Amino acid sequence: MTATLLNTEPNLARPDDFYEALIDMHRGLDDAQSQTANAQLILLLANHIGDHETLLEAMRCARDGALDT
Repeated sequence: MTATLLNTEPNLARPDDFYEALIDMHRGLDDAQSQTANAQLILLLANHIGDHETLLEAMRCARDGALDT
């Protein structure tokens, strides 16, 4: 089994509040602005995480999830 750095278990204290805030972040934005906001959020969170290997693992998981849909 490969060691993992990425926590994929539920870890949000208030998941419904987070989801609502995420939806609110996009309210009133057109598609291009929404994509820009998503990109900025990703970069801010990546900077906060900081660990290269953890970020690579997150990118692999996100890509694999997109391919599964």
